[in-house]
Amino acid sequence: MSLDTFQIHSQTKDGITVLKLQGELDAQTAVVLEEEFDKLLEKQKFQVITNGQALQYIASAGLGVYMAYIERFRDVGGDIKVTHLSERVQHVFDLLGFTKIIDVLGTDDEATQRFQSTS
Repeated sequence: MSLDTFQIHSQTKDGITVLKLQGELDAQTAVVLEEEFDKLLEKQKFQVITNGQALQYIASAGLGVYMAYIERFRDVGGDIKVTHLSERVQHVFDLLGFTKIIDVLGTDDEATQRFQSTS
């Protein structure tokens, strides 16, 4: 895998940043997501949705990024919510128990509403 197999497109609206993940999130590409999360923390953008509609694959290293950052966002009053997962990627989240730790929702609108109801 090379870094060009994974891309992130970022958009912020009403204080909520949506990261559209595209490609394969594995050990080699996980650093891209780490860097994006670091930038958001630096900019004090603490409400994040990762949209996985174009995410084709996630490896344990990709899930490790979520584990490493979820508490960092929560410690500053924010959160990470996940949306639009394919059946294959959703299965990985379910299998490893991530759906008990992180909100996995169908749409960005649902995630936005969840943020708005808790703020």
